[in-house]
Amino acid sequence: MSWGRLYFAVQALGGAAWWIAVFSIPAVRTATLGSLDPVLVAAFDVPLFVLGSALAAAGVRIAAAVATVWTVLVMVGLAAWATVTTEAGVGVLVMIVAAVGSALALTLVLLGRIPTEWVTFGPLAFRTADPDAPRRRNVLATVLQIVVFWGLFLGVIPLVVAFAEHRWRLHPPLPDALVTASVVAGAVALVAASALGIASAAAMATQGKGTPLPSAMPNRLVVAGPYRSVRNPMALAGIAQGVAVGLLLSSWMVVVYALAGSIVWNCIVRPLEEADLEHRFGDDFRRYADRVRCWVPRWPIAASAPADAISPPRR
Repeated sequence: MSWGRLYFAVQALGGAAWWIAVFSIPAVRTATLGSLDPVLVAAFDVPLFVLGSALAAAGVRIAAAVATVWTVLVMVGLAAWATVTTEAGVGVLVMIVAAVGSALALTLVLLGRIPTEWVTFGPLAFRTADPDAPRRRNVLATVLQIVVFWGLFLGVIPLVVAFAEHRWRLHPPLPDALVTASVVAGAVALVAASALGIASAAAMATQGKGTPLPSAMPNRLVVAGPYRSVRNPMALAGIAQGVAVGLLLSSWMVVVYALAGSIVWNCIVRPLEEADLEHRFGDDFRRYADRVRCWVPRWPIAASAPADAISPPRR
């Protein structure tokens, strides 16, 4: 049995166990469905989710698609219900996990793998910046990227997540002293992580003749600044920033959002990015990767390589 079919088998068993709990344990019914009629919901969910997942596990591909689409629809509908009524917040979290798992399992069932290369499209496609562009253009583009991406991923999305956490009644009451400590720690971490991110972006724009955005990547392998100590300082800064924002908002869901983003970046984006760097810079990147670790900074910081020690990318 493939991993995708195995997932659907586990999901079918989990769905059946959940429905048994819904009809036998009032607390489970209240936490996951609120005041929704369990009989009405079960009339649709048991055949489409439980039986659909079981058939997907047995190798029926159309059943895998049906179960996945239904799971996503239930997640969206339950999230809307919880936002309006403040009920069934736990049910929303369960369905978010189920929807993500079903979508990944569906790609395994249909394609035999998870097509991670699909993330490199549009503004995320790997292309080098114009090598003849003046430095100020790369600096301005980098500043614009920081404003847009930080505003979205460290501002808008965390605020939405924190709002949902409160609206879905998933925010535990915290002592005032703990909230204060969380805010102070978050502020300190955010300043430090932002400084790391800005220093990394500056090195990318000034030393690499490009920007952090994949569609305008540096023309030179950057080994200066924070890149002397760790291979992915911008990713490290972004994760720390996300956790820091979660601490500032006293939101465990924002912290989970940041950590989940780190898993996605490490498992999907980083391998693609490093394969591109190895293709473009060859032995230079391989030597750099052997000398500098991916996530754990190296101390003391080694001297950066001289500018003429790094060859231009392969054409």
